[in-house]
Amino acid sequence: MDDLDLRPRLPGNLPQLFADGAAGRTLTTPLPPGDLVWPDPGYPQRQIQLRPAFWVSDEPVTGELWARLRAEHERSGLWPLLLDESDQPWAAGQIAPEPVEDIGNYAPIAFMSEVWSDWADQATAEEAHDLAPFGLDCPGPAPRGAAMDDPGAVADRHARSLAGRGLSLGLVAVERGADALAAAGWQGALNHNEWTAPLSAVVRSWEDRFAARVVGMGFNTLELSVAAPPVTARHALQVAAEHWAFCPDILFQGPGTLAGYAEEIRGKTWWSFWWD
Repeated sequence: MDDLDLRPRLPGNLPQLFADGAAGRTLTTPLPPGDLVWPDPGYPQRQIQLRPAFWVSDEPVTGELWARLRAEHERSGLWPLLLDESDQPWAAGQIAPEPVEDIGNYAPIAFMSEVWSDWADQATAEEAHDLAPFGLDCPGPAPRGAAMDDPGAVADRHARSLAGRGLSLGLVAVERGADALAAAGWQGALNHNEWTAPLSAVVRSWEDRFAARVVGMGFNTLELSVAAPPVTARHALQVAAEHWAFCPDILFQGPGTLAGYAEEIRGKTWWSFWWD
């Protein structure tokens, strides 16, 4: 028998998600029925997609399944997502994947500064007051947080909470969860930023500084777990400033002021974003 036949393989058609055919990748957790999702050729795309963008389950899944798949990510190369099918028909392929390689071309501090500068050019005095104590001056990224728990355990708890909404499972072939935004073709922040890769770069930074993990997404929503959140008022204000640049709607259609939002996220082990 050919030695190649003896190599461990990912089940079903999952190897198609990988450019190299998933050589050496393994997955022992049984999956529910599902299928690969290819970008709809009639939908506006940002690159020629030569392979499927992700795999999605036919039915909602449990948080326990998400946790088992997360634990296998290092071996499988597949990052699990809880996908809200009620808002976004993921299986229809109305997605616009971007090359993961592009993410490294963006610096989170540059993204934040550009958003802040564009806003400051037309902000009123009242609007500048809402972003006190920073106002028109971008404070830059916040210092890293101190881990309160194991990042995986925090992510698993958030997944169990979210799964109660009846969410489908997605699997994306990426080395880290932040890259799933671009690789899966998510466009939830399209009204705020034309490209998704810069947002993935920001989430990468949050993975590094706040032990954040991407747990779920919807048509215009994003769910992260956070194992090292800000716990002081000052630190929370700086993190809130980053959140505002990433997703202005959570402030202006939420508590209304940076200080008010900072109190909402202080010590919180999950961050929820939504774009109008």
